[in-house]
Amino acid sequence: MTLIQNNGRGDVSNRRGQGQVFVHQHQGAASSSPLPAICDPNHLLHRVVVLVFMCFLGFGSYFCFDNPASLQTQVIKNTAGFMQLYAWYSWPNVVLCFFGGFLLDRVFGIRLGTIIFSLFVCVGQVIFATGALVNRFWLCEVGRFVFGIGGESLAVAQNTYAVNWFKGKELNLVFGLQLSMARLGSTVNMNIMGWVYSKVADLVGSPGHFTLGISLMIAGVTCLFSLFCALVLGFLDKRAERILHKEEGKTGEVVKLTDVKDFPFPLWLIFIICVGYYVAIFPFIGLGQVFFIEKFNFSPAEARAVNSIVYIISAPASPVLGFLVDKTGRNVIWVLIAVVTTLAAHMMLAFTFWNPWIAMSVLGASYSLLACALWPMVAFVVPEHQLGTAYGFMQSIQNLGLALISMVAGTILDTRGYLLLEVFFCTCVCIALMAVVSLYFVDYLRGKRRTLHHALIFLPYFL
Repeated sequence: MTLIQNNGRGDVSNRRGQGQVFVHQHQGAASSSPLPAICDPNHLLHRVVVLVFMCFLGFGSYFCFDNPASLQTQVIKNTAGFMQLYAWYSWPNVVLCFFGGFLLDRVFGIRLGTIIFSLFVCVGQVIFATGALVNRFWLCEVGRFVFGIGGESLAVAQNTYAVNWFKGKELNLVFGLQLSMARLGSTVNMNIMGWVYSKVADLVGSPGHFTLGISLMIAGVTCLFSLFCALVLGFLDKRAERILHKEEGKTGEVVKLTDVKDFPFPLWLIFIICVGYYVAIFPFIGLGQVFFIEKFNFSPAEARAVNSIVYIISAPASPVLGFLVDKTGRNVIWVLIAVVTTLAAHMMLAFTFWNPWIAMSVLGASYSLLACALWPMVAFVVPEHQLGTAYGFMQSIQNLGLALISMVAGTILDTRGYLLLEVFFCTCVCIALMAVVSLYFVDYLRGKRRTLHHALIFLPYFL
């Protein structure tokens, strides 16, 4: 095995995929007058404070992203319409994956850009909640579209702050902590929003769209908290720029659509793996609550709990598995293991009545493993100057796949039921599996050809 089975990930992070990041050293000296440790941008204690706000920057976005899944029984009218809420989140990111980094670097700057994208998240959640309040589903869809404009770009801004404040091996830990906090947001949402809805229903006097709207407004408080974190980060980063005389952070993303024609075949296989795998994860979680209620006779609270286990496991497992992949390399093998175990989990859910906690625990571990092993492989198969384009394109087709498959999954469920839906998800994972196997053999054959080439070069010296 050659390029892909590298012994390190590189400084690359992911949330359903992020772009390349580059480490910027802090330049300049500290101010002439000594500062307390917690106020000194050069000191670790100050950077820990910054890291706390950095981690909570995306908490609200992740918390509210799966609000529909945690309140599926309250939101749903028909499943196809319900899944449009996820599709509308993904549509703007089919394009913004290419231009989000440009907007942050060249138009807004990282500080203003982070605040603007945080505002999009807040406004989107308010529109979504207002749509529920007035019982207008089209307004809910508009809210999710606006929410999507901010959500993915905010993750790019979060990564840029991390690169600007931390360096070297610190980045792996920082990215792991950020991912863990994101998964914590998703987990808290899954387990608390049903309780919030029931409490609001008790206060209002009855369940219904008005109660749903109030509950979603309450969830929006987490977005306001993230906006507060964006404002604090902007202040601290501006202050550090003044004291340390350093430049404002850049995303490091250089996107040239003309590079697409030069993408190597292994990269297209990675794209297929990405789409085939993730469309069997996020749409399933979006529909999971009712699935567990109907098939396993779970209560709504139990269904929400088992549906959240993927995120619960991902929170602590992602940094650990990332470290494991770093140390062992063999990314293709790890991706193969993740895809096979995911297929096994979906087959258990489809064809058995085993306790779903088993299958969902397997799904959570495999999801975390794939995220750690798949995204860094892009850096192993394309030159550095194409990385921004490659990651942007990968995110773009991932969001396109999620938007389309979300609608298809809703239609299948409305017309054919959960069994055929699970078969459909298994088929998607099988496509990813075939792409992984193909990638393994392509990489193996390229390694053999490279070995033969070197042997032919040195052959005259042995004759």
